[in-house]
Amino acid sequence: MANKTQPTAASVEEFLNSVEKEQKRQDSFEILAMMQELTGEKPVMWGESIIGFGQFKYKTKSGCEDNWFTCGFSPRKANISMYLMGCDIKQSQDLLDQLGKHKTGVGCLYVNKLADIDKEVLKKIIKRTIKLQTGH
Repeated sequence: MANKTQPTAASVEEFLNSVEKEQKRQDSFEILAMMQELTGEKPVMWGESIIGFGQFKYKTKSGCEDNWFTCGFSPRKANISMYLMGCDIKQSQDLLDQLGKHKTGVGCLYVNKLADIDKEVLKKIIKRTIKLQTGH
């Protein structure tokens, strides 16, 4: 069964400009620039609300192959969700301990605003994700 969230031709800039809260919109543009610089990839909308960078193939538990982005994010109502799918985010626990105020899921990092975290540590986490996904 194919992943329902696929790349689209929608405008990343239009999507981010539609974010209601000013601080979240500013933080989102900063994350956009950070991930673009670190991945060397152009941002692409995946579905209606996720911005992804790069792409890789993965196998599902059922053995099907699908594509996903190397790293990405989405400015959600509750927080900014960063999708760092390279690994179980807990593999970066050493960096998470230095990050600041955040929550985690298996491959996700949730922050309320960039002012709550150390952006240099965030860059290290993103770099680790990229390295695990691409080998670079």
